[in-house]
Amino acid sequence: MNPDPPQTLAPTTTSPPPSKGLRIGTVGLLASVALGLSSVAPAYSIAVTLGFVTVAVGHLAPAALLLGFVPILLTAFAFRELNKEMPDCGTTFVWTTRAFGPSSGWLLGGWVTQFATVTAMAALSQVGAGYLLGLLGLDSLASDETAVAVTAALLIGAITVIAYRGLQLAAVVQYVLLGLQLVALFGFGAAALARHGALTPSLAWFDPFGFDSFGAFAKAVLLCLYIYWGWDALLTVNEETRDSERTPGRAALISTLVLLVTYLFTAVAAIGFAGTGTSGLGLGNAGNAADVLSALGPPVLGTALAKGVQLAVCVSAISALLTCVVGSSRATLSMSVHGALPPAFARIHPRHRTPSFGTVFMGAAAAVLLAALTWLSSAFLGDAILSIGLLIALYYGVTGLACAWLFRGQLRRSWRDALLKGVLPLAGGLMMLAAFVRSAIDMTDPSYGSTSLFGVGGVLLLGIGSVLLGLVVMLTLRRRFRPFFRDGRTAVTRLTVTED
Repeated sequence: MNPDPPQTLAPTTTSPPPSKGLRIGTVGLLASVALGLSSVAPAYSIAVTLGFVTVAVGHLAPAALLLGFVPILLTAFAFRELNKEMPDCGTTFVWTTRAFGPSSGWLLGGWVTQFATVTAMAALSQVGAGYLLGLLGLDSLASDETAVAVTAALLIGAITVIAYRGLQLAAVVQYVLLGLQLVALFGFGAAALARHGALTPSLAWFDPFGFDSFGAFAKAVLLCLYIYWGWDALLTVNEETRDSERTPGRAALISTLVLLVTYLFTAVAAIGFAGTGTSGLGLGNAGNAADVLSALGPPVLGTALAKGVQLAVCVSAISALLTCVVGSSRATLSMSVHGALPPAFARIHPRHRTPSFGTVFMGAAAAVLLAALTWLSSAFLGDAILSIGLLIALYYGVTGLACAWLFRGQLRRSWRDALLKGVLPLAGGLMMLAAFVRSAIDMTDPSYGSTSLFGVGGVLLLGIGSVLLGLVVMLTLRRRFRPFFRDGRTAVTRLTVTED
């Protein structure tokens, strides 16, 4: 897409990027891990995914969780190594631009990631609103699409205000919300294991070769990719992190490992208690698949404590919504600073030191998308959630390839460099892109998902359609941002910070 020859990184570490006006050195390792974990929404993710994975592969759901984790871990190595060399809050946008040129960087590293994030924000706000109304005893409103949409818009507004006021406030809020989620999940798991359940946990549940068909295996692993997605949001605050070359990378690996342990423990406990049958409380029952924790909470914990699990799922969605706003506003800040978006996105609040315009813009974009999808169909919003999987696989895969390509000149220096900068990121990238292709093929079936238009499934329409829309937008903007699209690889060395 770009006539310039591809670049490779010099063996020496590049100098830190010029300041963009953010509050430097305010985020430590613990806060980075909390942001990474919160952005995944662990309670919400396992609640709405474990059932569908079990429907696909039965008692081998833990094996699917392990296998789905492999490309995520390999991609995490790519993010860590790239962050060491180029700690920029634009992350994938900057790295893909350096590796494959400004067009690829803008579309695959910028547009795709931001579209996935805004779609996730719309979905998370709706889930959080529905749970919140239910917890307040407003069941009639919780079943009213308009009431849920209005409540979701109010949640987006409140979260945007918190993100606008700075990372320190956001981190404090995340500690509380994340702590509640982990206590609820491990408490639920411990209680489920303590009871005499339908099945006895077995190591056979982790057998990666026990799947009966490749189709079921592929579907389960693709579902698992979704529940791990989001940890990379912690890297968008790398310029505000203490020891920005190392801390974000460590936080990325820690957060992904904590997720793996949490998910496996919860899955084993839930399957052991309820079994995989297709009736009653069995996780193979399609009626339980949409929200496993709500179905199993009362029989495992009792009605009163089950409310705590529902509260954890609610705050999980809200917590992830907060990190989405924080991460997306910093990504657009970087794109603006490098000349790929209008200067307004580079505005920094003089007191809070946050991307003022970008934060408000991303919150407003999520609210508008929520309203549009709700107006079209509530089922359409469900398909939008499924389409995020395509976008995840695409930009994670490109990041893995960018890492191997940029560091190709360093791979002969040591086994460590060859493995962590080349082999593992490349393998992770190829796995992700294979998942993207497989997903796209499966989604060509009009019955995939809940909606279709002109014979095309809604999931494919939203997933591939969003990429094609981004291509059109990029081609439209090339003339306006000609310097970036001409020599975006060398990027900007003098950064101008505009304060409100």
